[in-house]
Amino acid sequence: MKSTIHPVFRPVVFHDTSVDRYFKIGSTIKTERTIDFQGEILPYVALDISSASHPHYTGRQQAVAREGGAARFRQRYGRLVAGE
Repeated sequence: MKSTIHPVFRPVVFHDTSVDRYFKIGSTIKTERTIDFQGEILPYVALDISSASHPHYTGRQQAVAREGGAARFRQRYGRLVAGE
């Protein structure tokens, strides 16, 4: 494996700012920011959303999204299709 063409894989701290949760994950992302996390100085990346705050993973999806497109169509245009 050529050492000059591959990015450096290292532990990085990702911070989901919407729920104030930190994740230490191996990554090749480039960042100049660092953070003292559990006694180690590690690269730091701030995120707006992650699995800790995304509605799909947390189960906080809206009821409309669960109904699907056909139910929304019937709700909007059902009276027109029925001939009223």
